[in-house]
Amino acid sequence: MPELRKDPVVGRWIVFSPERQIRPERYRCEEMPPTKPEEDPFLEGHEAYTPPELYAIRPHGGAANGPGWQVRVVPNRFPALRVEGELEKEAFGFYDRMNGVGAHEVIVETPHPQLPLEKQSLPGVTRVLEACRSRVQDLSKDLRMHYILIFKNQGAKAGATMPHAHTQLIALPVTPIVVKEKLCAARAYYLEKDRNLFEDILKAERKSGDRLVFENDGFTVFCPFASRFPFETCVMPRRQQADFHASSDADLVHLAEALQKTLGAYASALNHPDYNLILHTAPFRRSRRPDSWTTLDADFRWHIEILPRLTGVAGFEFGTGFYINPTLPEEATSVLREATLHG
Repeated sequence: MPELRKDPVVGRWIVFSPERQIRPERYRCEEMPPTKPEEDPFLEGHEAYTPPELYAIRPHGGAANGPGWQVRVVPNRFPALRVEGELEKEAFGFYDRMNGVGAHEVIVETPHPQLPLEKQSLPGVTRVLEACRSRVQDLSKDLRMHYILIFKNQGAKAGATMPHAHTQLIALPVTPIVVKEKLCAARAYYLEKDRNLFEDILKAERKSGDRLVFENDGFTVFCPFASRFPFETCVMPRRQQADFHASSDADLVHLAEALQKTLGAYASALNHPDYNLILHTAPFRRSRRPDSWTTLDADFRWHIEILPRLTGVAGFEFGTGFYINPTLPEEATSVLREATLHG
């Protein structure tokens, strides 16, 4: 019998259809072929192929925009938004417009062309997270920016155009509607119940254990009750914190371990599936209205969603906002939890 489950954060309904169920082995994916070395702009020694770097970790020193780096951040060569210019918000007849001002950066995770994030050492994954934190802290000083999205497209089905491990960052002059939905739901829940929505979700998941994939002292990984996609996971801090860029060094080490375990479980159980990794953090407090998001530090918690691209999105999803998921999260959890134990 199909089942509908409601997402407690944004109110989205998910259709679970066991009749359409696909066994985990049927989800196994083919890996993207490696880029030819001469065509890889992220390869060590190819620093001249990218715009000048914004940030790099070079443990043994060395000149900027040269070899010897472990993580490197550069502007995207084909940016969705550009950092130069002013917003110039204005009416355009009935409509509103502004210039496409923002920032679009690439975090090159490793100089090695065939080393995915889950195969990096714990210090290696931690360095990637340190680079993300540093760039958000720097961009937060730009008063034109309201929100920063950190995301990773792994594999062609997820939108990646090259296999060399990288993460992207886009700074926006507005807060995305998807984020606003979460912020509004969190604030309404807090004002009604005087409790944090994300803390209550975390308590429920930890108490039940049916959807718990992995946890350490800093983070809990679980398959959401109303998962949109098969094997979707959420990585959530154990302590209340609205801003990712306020994470401590210890937080980043714990997060690196949680990501290693989760992505390693995907690789083992599903043969390195394509996926999108999305980090939802709080917007910068830029509003001209002094009462906006005043409870945000108490009611919103930053978190990461990992969405394996094992099934497609088609007319039903676009037309209704519902998703059809053939795999219940409890079943996905069983597979992923086993993989974390033996990975």
